[in-house]
Amino acid sequence: MKELVLVITAVVLSLAAAGAIIRIAIGPSLLDRVLASDVLLAILGAALAVDMAVNRHLNNLMLLVALAVIGFIGSVTVARFVAERRARSNDS
Repeated sequence: MKELVLVITAVVLSLAAAGAIIRIAIGPSLLDRVLASDVLLAILGAALAVDMAVNRHLNNLMLLVALAVIGFIGSVTVARFVAERRARSNDS
């Protein structure tokens, strides 16, 4: 049963990662690409969490925390950049 759940999870995460990579490649705007890269980072974190749950270890916990922090800081930075850019364009 555990192997079946692992295979299903791997397939779902792989399809989601492929979709995010396609969106990064063809995304029409910067925000589409940033959102897709954030989703890809979350998928990588989910894969690490599944690995830790299946193998019953905590070896990747620090990496998982680092990925979460990097994803959060990156999203906030881009959101502030876009908000500032829109404010400048509205002032003109």
